[in-house]
Amino acid sequence: MAKPTPEQGLISGAEAFGAAPHERPVPRISIHAFCEFPDTGAALQRAAGDRRLSKAHVTVQLGGPQAAVEHYTGQVTPNLLIVEILLQGKTAVDEIDRLAEVCDPTTKVVIVGRVNDVELYRELMRRGVSEYLVAPLNPLHLIEVISGLYLGADSAPIGRVVAFIGARGGVGASTLAHNVGWCIAEGLHINTTIIDLDLPFGTVGLNFNEEPSQGVADALTAPERLDDVLLDRLLLKSGEHLSLFTAPAMLERGFDADPLAYEAVLDAVRRMTPCVVVDVPHVWTPWVRQTILAADDIVIVATPDLASLRNAKAYVDLLKQNRPNDAPPRLVLNQVGTPKRPEIPLKDFSETLGVQPSAVLPFEPLLYGTAANNGQMLIEVQPKSATADGIKALAEILTGRTPQIEAKSVLPFLSFLKGRKQA
Repeated sequence: MAKPTPEQGLISGAEAFGAAPHERPVPRISIHAFCEFPDTGAALQRAAGDRRLSKAHVTVQLGGPQAAVEHYTGQVTPNLLIVEILLQGKTAVDEIDRLAEVCDPTTKVVIVGRVNDVELYRELMRRGVSEYLVAPLNPLHLIEVISGLYLGADSAPIGRVVAFIGARGGVGASTLAHNVGWCIAEGLHINTTIIDLDLPFGTVGLNFNEEPSQGVADALTAPERLDDVLLDRLLLKSGEHLSLFTAPAMLERGFDADPLAYEAVLDAVRRMTPCVVVDVPHVWTPWVRQTILAADDIVIVATPDLASLRNAKAYVDLLKQNRPNDAPPRLVLNQVGTPKRPEIPLKDFSETLGVQPSAVLPFEPLLYGTAANNGQMLIEVQPKSATADGIKALAEILTGRTPQIEAKSVLPFLSFLKGRKQA
């Protein structure tokens, strides 16, 4: 039997799920922009600082088509050239014709204008311009346009990355990451891969009652070899829709991979799986920072105490500064109502962060302990508990999906009525 392609794997069991067009990272390309107005330059700078353009090299400078012609006369043009024009009609078209004379055949050109001129748009399209945008520019729309130029409709889809990280150690971030990932796979039937990046102390093997393997460590050692065949060998299948990328959980060796290796591994996994849940350890290294900033969704797990509040605030401030075009991270308050422990009120906690909790989970040590010792999920142990309800709700929030309720068969009832009619 032929093995399904990555595209088929993404679609199977999860139609239309994955990263949206404006969420797909743009490849390593060079982008040069020549702007006539400061607001256009500011919008381009905001787009350039977005995580989806982190691989691209973006240069923004003042000047329109004439400045671009003078700059590139006798020089190689970039992969993408964005030029703002002031003129309209035939004069604008003449400027673009002069620009075309200095552009390399492989360079894509996006023109920015101030007038929604259909005739000008048609003339520019006839001359091979890739897109015509009307200012003022929206950074997210601009990112989507650029992504569409290099990742068209025929490009392979990629999965959505959800990163879980604890505000401090011991708040239950790993347990919740594993349970939410399991719920997305088994409850919502979306193909999901859980990646345990806590290489020396990871618990995904324990929580799923699986033997730990060298999966993630082997992939990080040689990410350039991580094709679909090798990735399929390294992943542990844990159900129809769930795969596990386990950590070795050993101290006999050190783990010091390059940050680019983590990026390459995540890129490889999201090419095969619609939903990628990343269990990020509570450490602070360049690769952890990069992983969090590049994720599509971020879930911060905290307990209602001062240390969690301080660290969660640091995370939120960092994300707000470095992800200006993204929604705030999700906040989960765990272990709420611990006996004999003073707690920061939920209202004060959320107001300090400026983020409302997506889930508030109670302190249930018996449930967590039983699940951990048995290698089960929390929902499997107590499906009617408040914790189980919170995990299901969080899975639905992150995916925008709700479980499909199977219609009950009415055939026995119809048979009964039929029998009465004949009598």
